[in-house]
Amino acid sequence: MASHFLKVSVLLQKYRTPLVIASCGGVFAANMFYHVFPNLSYRQLYQAWCKGEPVMLSEKLECLFQQVLKDYNVSSTKNFLAFASFGFHPVGAGVPWLPAGVQIGIPANFNSTLDDPSGITNRNVFINDKMVDWSSEAGCALKEALLFSVEAQKFAIAREVARLQSGGPVMSAAVAPFCLGGVWVYSVVLKQVFGLHGGPMLLRGAVNIVALGIGAVSYFLTSDALSQWLDYSSDRRAAGVSREYAKGGVEFYDKILSRNKTLRSLMGKKGEEMYSPSGNLFPANILQLKHTPYTSRREGILTLLKEKA
Repeated sequence: MASHFLKVSVLLQKYRTPLVIASCGGVFAANMFYHVFPNLSYRQLYQAWCKGEPVMLSEKLECLFQQVLKDYNVSSTKNFLAFASFGFHPVGAGVPWLPAGVQIGIPANFNSTLDDPSGITNRNVFINDKMVDWSSEAGCALKEALLFSVEAQKFAIAREVARLQSGGPVMSAAVAPFCLGGVWVYSVVLKQVFGLHGGPMLLRGAVNIVALGIGAVSYFLTSDALSQWLDYSSDRRAAGVSREYAKGGVEFYDKILSRNKTLRSLMGKKGEEMYSPSGNLFPANILQLKHTPYTSRREGILTLLKEKA
């Protein structure tokens, strides 16, 4: 057993560079898969269904989507496709310059207006195993938070367009392989510093574990920092289309904060663990930075509005 392990160690040491390159490439490819084939993966995951059939995007929302692409000056609109998604705000995946293009999901509540909230009220929403009563005080507050003006809807869609067109998925997918390569660099540097290249296997193994730990921490910190930067950048790009888009962005985040406050109240203890009193999200675990605060995203757009005044 010892001799077999030694042979494997020698092979890994001999071919470590191509193995690291292959591993980094494999991780990057895995992270990019659903962006390279968004119609086969992402769309299937977020597609809205009704009575066993996929919900078709309404003509109203298709026109709204095309208007956003026009306002954002998207040159190749054929690479941007929209579909009806579940949830309450737009989602998207894909890379515009790849053959499969981009898929952006637009939720049914974007069909709703103050005069006709059927896109919301005809859906059964369960919270803590109880169906939301849309006529109750909490239900009315939640319904109000899910109703967006046309300007807010345009901003929400433009935000996804901006994130995908700026290469956000590629940058996010590159974090893991970058940190994986960093583990190899950390390991080599630490062994060089402590003179352990020819040292006992146990000590070299300990150094490898330390390098792996540093790489893991680097991944969490870099991933969250990049995610926050992309969020702020996408907001600025979307709000920068026009003053109306910027006003829509302020409304959009106002409504999200209001929705989260309502959910915090309806969900009880679980809601208090997920949402802060202000409506921002708490981190999923202690290794993550805080989610990009909706309050600061709203303030960023307000600052942009003041600059445009």
